Amino acid sequence: MSKKVRLAIVGVGNCASSLVQGIFYYRNRKKEEYEGLMVPDVGGYGPGDIEIVAAWDIDERKVGKDVSEAIFAPPNCTTVFYPDVPKLGVKVRMGKVLDGFASHMSSYPRDLSFVPAKEKEDELEDVVACLKDVQADVLINYVPVGSEESARFYATACLKAGVAFVNAMPTFIVSDPEWGKRFLEEGIPAVGDDIKSQLGATILHRTLVQLFVDRGIPLRRTYQLNFGGNTDFLNMLERNRLKTKKISKTEAVASLLPYDIGEQNIHIGPSDWVPWLKDRKIAYIRLEGEHFGGVPLSVEVRLEVEDSPNSAGSAIDAIRCAKLAKDRGIGGPLISISAYTMKHPPQQFPDHVAKQMVLEFIEGKRER
Repeated sequence: MSKKVRLAIVGVGNCASSLVQGIFYYRNRKKEEYEGLMVPDVGGYGPGDIEIVAAWDIDERKVGKDVSEAIFAPPNCTTVFYPDVPKLGVKVRMGKVLDGFASHMSSYPRDLSFVPAKEKEDELEDVVACLKDVQADVLINYVPVGSEESARFYATACLKAGVAFVNAMPTFIVSDPEWGKRFLEEGIPAVGDDIKSQLGATILHRTLVQLFVDRGIPLRRTYQLNFGGNTDFLNMLERNRLKTKKISKTEAVASLLPYDIGEQNIHIGPSDWVPWLKDRKIAYIRLEGEHFGGVPLSVEVRLEVEDSPNSAGSAIDAIRCAKLAKDRGIGGPLISISAYTMKHPPQQFPDHVAKQMVLEFIEGKRER
């Protein structure tokens, strides 16, 4: 059993930047200083045990650069909390463009948008060969929202290369029964879909909904409005790329309700892009219900977070659980860690239940 988690990354954007910075931030700390983690130890794997062995992107400012440089290249704008990431000796390869590029992105100033590199794109067999060559354990998919073909392209590469797959974006792969069956039959672990931040709008909204349910308050109407300044929000201005994202975020909240409030009474999703916010994300959440005697009650919350480190806090657990499953010869969708770290897992559970399931999985008391 390898003492390292050999990780491949697709999409070297803000989320990848925070993840890579975090690996070295924690690698240089003692275990008793592991603050800010949901699960400090995953079957003997700490956050610093992750090694980057391959990476793909399509931005001309990132392709061909060492990952340690590419994570700080524009249009990345997340907080630099660990600037001393050393040279990794891993160059960013030119990925397959497919639908990973929204056409409107090229119309913005270069510090905000991107243009695909003119390098030769890696075909499926190139990706598979690279994953095998570097002996990758896990691949995390960070392609932009709406990149349905691209997400399936890299999922297929994992199936062919025998590499565990973590799907951090809202294309339904791990939660799709047919895809789930393929990963199960090939004996390859999969975690997904659509990363749920460590403490973001979705987890906060879910917690408030669960509170309504637990305290006997019928929920009548609710909304969650999100906006931010990173390229994820810019990319989502093309509304036809938002279908699965809206489904994912809505189901993550609605799944906790033991009754149907009607789709017209629940609105959840990104609303706009404000460039000067950079990687900050702001969410407004409102819940309306009725307490004793049918008397109205409402709750309003404003949440402000740095979006990408928030995502990395969940990703670092998903990656290590995928590796642990691989060590144990477990294939197929990993139900527990998917429910804990993803908005659209194969099965939804209340978050406190999902956390206990993850701990049982790590201890070997639960298969998946």
